[in-house]
Amino acid sequence: MRKFAKAKPQREPTIALINIVFLMLVFFMVAGTLAQPLDPSLTLVETRELDGQAPPNALVVYPDGRISFEGEDQADAATFVASLSEEDRETVRIVPDRTLPAAALVSLTRDLRSAGAQRVMLVTKRALE
Repeated sequence: MRKFAKAKPQREPTIALINIVFLMLVFFMVAGTLAQPLDPSLTLVETRELDGQAPPNALVVYPDGRISFEGEDQADAATFVASLSEEDRETVRIVPDRTLPAAALVSLTRDLRSAGAQRVMLVTKRALE
C-alpha cells in the first residue's frame, strides 16, 4: 500500500498586502494635509484697511538703518539698551522694515546682544494664503 502525502494548503499572501496598504496609508498621511479645512461659512477678519502700528515696547528699524522707540529716534543700539530697565533687557523686540538689508538687521541684532539684550525677537507679519 502506498500512502499519499497530503498536499499543504497554499496560504494567501495577506501579510504582504496588509504591509503595502499600511505603507500607502502612511504615505498619504505624510503627503497630504491632516488639518481640517476651514468651514466655508466662516468669514475671516480682514486687516487691509488698518494702519500698521508697531507693537508697544518694540524697536522700529527703518530701511535706511535709522531706529526709533515709541516714536523717538535712538542714537544707536548701545544707547537704546542702556536706557532700558533690567526687565526690559530680557527681551528686545525689533520691527524691521521689509526693505531693510539683511546685513543691517544682523548687525543691529549683534549690537543689541553685545549691549546687554538677553534675547532679540523679530516681529513680522503673518498672513493666511
